[in-house]
Amino acid sequence: MTEILVQAATEEQVSPAGRVVEHPAWPRLKDAVEQIRPWQSKDGSIDFGAEGAPGRADAEAAVRRVTEAVRELSPLLPHDAAYHEALVADLHAWADGGFAVPDFLDSLLAFQPAADRRDGLQHLVVFPMYTQNGNPDRNLEAVVLRMVWPDWLAELERTRYDNPLFCGITFEDFTAGYDTNSAVLFPETIAVRQAPERFTWGGIFCDREAARFRRVTAAAVDILGLDLPEDIAAMVDDQKRCQDAFVLWDMVHDRTHSHGDLPFDPFMIKQRQPFWMYGLEELRCDLTAFKEAVKLEADGVPQARDVQYAVLFDRMFRFPVTGERVRNYDGLGGQLLFAYLHKHDVVRWTDNKLHIDWQRAPQVTNELCAEIEKLYRDGIDRPKLVHWFAGYDLVATYLAPHPGSTWAKGPDALDLTQPPRKLVDDVLPDEFPLSMFYEALSKKLKNVIASTKGITADGAERVAA
Repeated sequence: MTEILVQAATEEQVSPAGRVVEHPAWPRLKDAVEQIRPWQSKDGSIDFGAEGAPGRADAEAAVRRVTEAVRELSPLLPHDAAYHEALVADLHAWADGGFAVPDFLDSLLAFQPAADRRDGLQHLVVFPMYTQNGNPDRNLEAVVLRMVWPDWLAELERTRYDNPLFCGITFEDFTAGYDTNSAVLFPETIAVRQAPERFTWGGIFCDREAARFRRVTAAAVDILGLDLPEDIAAMVDDQKRCQDAFVLWDMVHDRTHSHGDLPFDPFMIKQRQPFWMYGLEELRCDLTAFKEAVKLEADGVPQARDVQYAVLFDRMFRFPVTGERVRNYDGLGGQLLFAYLHKHDVVRWTDNKLHIDWQRAPQVTNELCAEIEKLYRDGIDRPKLVHWFAGYDLVATYLAPHPGSTWAKGPDALDLTQPPRKLVDDVLPDEFPLSMFYEALSKKLKNVIASTKGITADGAERVAA
């Protein structure tokens, strides 16, 4: 089958911009996937006895349309030939098995985008998966994407920030699971019979991150009356500059999860912890990217200053007021950054206008990073529960806990005969509520944030125009 898929395509014939999504097989593939998605249960299977379910023959015909479209499109992508061959086999196996819980392990193992990170290289990806911050069900999804790997980024990864699994990517087109707030393509979201021994790639859509950042930041700057320096205002108005900032930020953030003085599993995926610990970890990784950007700016890397303000604005303006107030650890991290900068007079809310001390912002932001790094370093010598309380104390130094919080009353208020994971049940869903400032900002930004659902670079440019 590989010979059929690659046909006469060569590496020199890598498809130009829009080639896959302009091919007539792409809309046929999308339509077939969108037909299948509503038939699927949460685990990705199809229950033919459910109300509104298709007949088995209809489901088989829809899968057949997907495989036929993949075969037509695959010659445009010779670097994905092995993956597409395995994908067709997995789709056939799913149909032959009666559309039970899908297992796409073989095609997942065959898909290796990090092995060839040429800038602009296209991939056609089809998997049963959930989309993080998007669709929680394992539905079939199809997405055409491009690699973002400019020479300057490749050189930084090679010489300073080794991260061989990281893939910066942009959208070409996608099915409904990505018409959401999801900006990642992660292998652990894919339906498989067993997790691989290790994952070999992870993708982040820097175009969606940049477009969302630009729209929310522009609105927040207007609402708050913030005067931006000319170069920062130009960055917010430039999709390409913002994408470059986000792909560098993401690359450094991603590797930071496994670098530094870590008293725990770096991704915390096997541990149940209070949500402020997750918030501190995500903030640590972002502030490490900020700290490295300060160094890179001194070394003359032109994207580095943009990274600093992307981190500051996204964390302060969008994160705290996005999502529900239920264990919102990213929101908490944004609140903490703003409160820290406010307490140290880097940001001031005066006369109904926000003011930022642009000169002191890098130094004071790095001081918060240092406080979190010290928390981690000291945590290596602490029992888990003591470390959780130390994290709580750090956050509570700058953010007021909920008046009804049991944790805020200290260890004597908790039943310490329980194992630590049981004490997580005593954490309030909104342990650190929004301040009055953020309550007001949330009301004014909520519609703007809602409008970024499914946004891409094209959407951002249409709004700017």
